[in-house]
Parts: sequence; C-alpha cells; structure tokens
Amino acid sequence: MGTIERRFPPLNADERTTLESWLDFHRATLAVKCGGLDDKQAAVASVPPSGFTLTGLVQHMAEVERNWFRRVFAGEQAPPIYDPHADPSGPDGGFELAEGATLADALATWQAEIAHARALCADRALTDSGRFMEQDVNLRWVYVHMIEEYARHNGHADLLRERIDGATGV
Repeated sequence: MGTIERRFPPLNADERTTLESWLDFHRATLAVKCGGLDDKQAAVASVPPSGFTLTGLVQHMAEVERNWFRRVFAGEQAPPIYDPHADPSGPDGGFELAEGATLADALATWQAEIAHARALCADRALTDSGRFMEQDVNLRWVYVHMIEEYARHNGHADLLRERIDGATGV
C-alpha cells in the first residue's frame, strides 16, 4: 500500500474542508494501523472474546462507505460486498472473514469505496440529501456520522494493533 499520508486537518477552514479533512484523517488512521502487517497478523482476533480483526474492520468500513455514500446518499442499488445475501437495509457487516480473505484485498476494496464516495460527493452541497429510515439525511450529517464511525473503530484498531505487535500511538 506504500507510504500512507495522514494530514492533520486544518485548524481554520470552511465547514466542508473541515468535515472532509477530518474524514480523510480518520480514513488514513485506519490505513496506518494496518501498515506493515501480514495477512496472518491482520486476521488475528487479538482482544478476546471479541472476534474483531483488522482485516474484518477494513472490510466493515468498506461496507460502511458503500452504505452511507452509495445507498443512502446517492440512492444506488449497491449490494453488500462481503455477504451478498445480507439485507442491504440491515446493519453494515463485513466483520467475518471468508476463507482466503487477505488484508491487501480488503484494503483495495475499501480504497475503491472511498474513491467512489469522493466522486459522488465532489459536486454535491452539504445540504443535498439522500434517504435514511424514510427521512431525508443531508451530506453534512453523513460526513459527521462517518467521522464518528471511523473514530470509534480506530479505537478498536488501536487495541488490535497493540495486541498484535505492541505498536501504539499514531
């Protein structure tokens, strides 16, 4: 995956730049937490009794990106990636690892969903909306929710990574 650039969000920017910068910061944080690990390490459920793994977490975030930007905001009919039989209106999955799942594949899928999300949002206003739970939800709310989702899961990633090889911080 190469060197991961993680820029601290600007301290004095407009609302959209602030939201997008924090979202990108948290996306990069998850990538950093996965850096330098092999497939075996990234598939370790290292905080028992939880089955969380870093590969599963990356897969989950690909599903979350797909759900909020493609299904909810853009109204696309985008089936789940990791469980094609799951109800697309149900909770975002991806945590379970299929046999042969690799961190590299999960990261590539996740990056593709991020690129798709950026393209969908590029020309849209923060007040543009999609539909969630039979209500309008604007892009501003989706951005804030995604920042929260990443921040929470990056805490999980911190614990997973520390248990795998002792790496802390970042």
